[in-house]
Amino acid sequence: MSATTTPFPKAVIFDAYGTLFDVHSVIAAAEQMFPGHGEPLSQLWRQKQIEYTQLRTLADPAGAPGAHYRPFWDITLDALRFAAKKLHLTLGRAAEKRLMDEYACLSAFPDAVPALRQLRDAPSASSGTESAAASASNKAGAGANSTRPGLAILSNGNPQMLDIAVKSAGMTRLFDHVLSVDTVRAYKPSPVAYTLGTQAFNAEPREIVFVSSNGWDVAGADWFGFTTFWLNRQNAPAEELGVTPHGVGGGMNDLLAFLKSLASPGRNSSTGNTGNPGGSRTRHSPGA
Repeated sequence: MSATTTPFPKAVIFDAYGTLFDVHSVIAAAEQMFPGHGEPLSQLWRQKQIEYTQLRTLADPAGAPGAHYRPFWDITLDALRFAAKKLHLTLGRAAEKRLMDEYACLSAFPDAVPALRQLRDAPSASSGTESAAASASNKAGAGANSTRPGLAILSNGNPQMLDIAVKSAGMTRLFDHVLSVDTVRAYKPSPVAYTLGTQAFNAEPREIVFVSSNGWDVAGADWFGFTTFWLNRQNAPAEELGVTPHGVGGGMNDLLAFLKSLASPGRNSSTGNTGNPGGSRTRHSPGA
């Protein structure tokens, strides 16, 4: 296999917040409590949440990884409190609890569950329902001997948050693994966080397609060596980081088309922009 050809993946790993779950589905509740400020509050809340995760991991001393780590739930609350103060909003205990409860059960994007089911229901060598313990021991190589890739979430969210979010979104049993950086106490885009994906599927980075709506997350995953798909839900400009995702699209249907292209016989680097040596790069028009 040539260095410019991307293999059909052993696994597809999804970021959670902003990719599968709409972090701005809190706007309606925020607008009810703070008329005229719902969207600004949500936007600043998200911005500070990401900043705090990155700052805490960046500030860890070389000999003490995780020294500044706090669970994602705590960081989310800290970010909410900052955003409210910045916007001069009085955030009482009741309002704080309501907004955090909203965040715990974020709405899934409408295209998420149908696409995940389509991937999950593809013919596979492994069938049936397995327990969590069996999944951990037997599905580490899911996708390697299957006609469908393994499926996982790899998120900054702590396990309790992810468990609630996955259940409330109707995504239970759609994933082989739900991976939290809480295990390694380092937030994305730390390479330590992305290593959770390769370990879960016993795969090389380029054998995994990593899907995120966050440009900074796609850049970190690309630098780690993953095959990357930027799910550009916000039609945002590309980050100025010298990174070209292997695939770009506006919705999950575009991801499905990208994965189908990887399985196409005779596919080679001439089908896309090979700006980086990890594989061919393709762009799909924004879809549903």
